[in-house]
Amino acid sequence: MAQVSVNKRGEVKNPKANRIRRFGVADFLITLFMTIFGLSILYPFYNVILISIVPNTVYLRYQGLMLIPPKVTFDAYEFTFKSSLIWTGYRNSIFVTFFGTIYNMLLTVLTAYALIKPIPGLKGIKFYMVFTMYFSGGMIPYYLLIKDIHLTNTLWVMILPMGLNLMYMLIISNYFKSLPPSLEESAKIDGAGDFTILVRIILPLSLPLLATFTLYYAVERWNEWYHAMLFCKSIDQWPLQNVLRTIINDIQQMASQNIPGQERPDVQGDSIKMSSIIVSMVPMMCLYPFLQRYFLSGLTLGAVKE
Repeated sequence: MAQVSVNKRGEVKNPKANRIRRFGVADFLITLFMTIFGLSILYPFYNVILISIVPNTVYLRYQGLMLIPPKVTFDAYEFTFKSSLIWTGYRNSIFVTFFGTIYNMLLTVLTAYALIKPIPGLKGIKFYMVFTMYFSGGMIPYYLLIKDIHLTNTLWVMILPMGLNLMYMLIISNYFKSLPPSLEESAKIDGAGDFTILVRIILPLSLPLLATFTLYYAVERWNEWYHAMLFCKSIDQWPLQNVLRTIINDIQQMASQNIPGQERPDVQGDSIKMSSIIVSMVPMMCLYPFLQRYFLSGLTLGAVKE
């Protein structure tokens, strides 16, 4: 007969419920699969770092596949930072990212809040906004428009034309609509206006969602290169991405030319490419820890309409 233990409160303890579950075969297989899956995700990033810090001879010997570098050199980073344009590119990208993100979030939040109000012709406004997601005027009219408003060869051409991402705006608007209407009604009874309600009630309740899309916008503005390629002829107006592209082209030209007496670093195009990836990626990686606690919860907010 099985023994039954009773605690001080007179409750019967179930010995099977208190038994620690053993690490079985299924747990081992799941752990093994997740470990392999995690390593398969981390290794490409690790390989990028390795290729950027090994000499050209080592890279050719291992064909880019190694676990521990036999020799380490920072010639690729030295070649990258030796260019005077790299600091100009950093300055321009920081300017575009900072002011562009603020501009994007202001337009996105204000438009999202306006669309939850009972304004006349709301369905028509939403239709025309969604229409722009699938149809545009084309490249030539767009170029002529940018030229006519005198944005060519300026940093603002990488900020002003990209006012908001319509998908981001619809998700934020959907979340604003899901908040209890009683919050806004009680604030209006106390005499608060729409702007006060937005700033002091709606936005504090939406911090995870706003932090998530702030990060999305910041990454988009930091990686901006397309408008600079089309509209910025002056090298002084190029962002970091275009500057790195120029540096990579320079090293490839140096590798293809054999000029007597010219000293070249023991690196090749792939090393410069990988060092350029690290150089352009580090600032955004430094931003992630400050927004990480909002990021996970903000991914799902506003995604489902009840």
